[in-house]
Amino acid sequence: MARLRDLLRITTAVVLCFGLTAASISNASTPGFGTVVSAQYAHVGRAAASVGTTVFSGDTLDTEELGSLQVRAGAARLLLPASSRVTWGTEQGTAAATLKNGTAMFSTANAKAFALHASTAMIRANGDAPTVGSVSIVNPKELRVSCSRGTLAISVDDDTKTVAEGTAYRVVLDPDSVADDPNAQPEGPATQKHPKKSGKDRFLMFVIFFSAAAAGLALYYALESPDSP
Repeated sequence: MARLRDLLRITTAVVLCFGLTAASISNASTPGFGTVVSAQYAHVGRAAASVGTTVFSGDTLDTEELGSLQVRAGAARLLLPASSRVTWGTEQGTAAATLKNGTAMFSTANAKAFALHASTAMIRANGDAPTVGSVSIVNPKELRVSCSRGTLAISVDDDTKTVAEGTAYRVVLDPDSVADDPNAQPEGPATQKHPKKSGKDRFLMFVIFFSAAAAGLALYYALESPDSP
């Protein structure tokens, strides 16, 4: 009987140990964490970024003048080209990032895979189709947003507009700054009016030239889709 009790104690200890280990693994794979899949002249926090580095909520990611950094998080990828910086975070349990300066490009497999914040705006996929977008900060009140695959949704408070595939826009986050300019009238389907609580647009969008460089990014992300291993 003593041997049986000792065996039961050992078995129980092993089961508990395995359970704690499994819980730790489960916590480590919590949605919203990211993994560096490529890095050159880039940093995660103060340390040099390297392939396999885990990115946690609150981490700052940045690239040097000739750098680049790519992070994968579930069904999304984030690419930072040279001289760019973001703060990594979570949005309702999924991956998110806040662009501080430079440019952020991202690809997603569904609308809930990733959200990018830039100044007062939030940009994410408008649906569950594969989507590729690029956001650049011009200044605290102006962004450049392009979509080379799928459709993007840009939201500021209760105002949401869409960016169609193959288009790029200048996004003005302070409508009052252009209110007196008769030549600065928004164009295109992404400027459709929607009812607002205050009766005014939170931001304005102006069509700009969609360059061949953006088309090149579409090809890049087609080869490096979120569904790739």
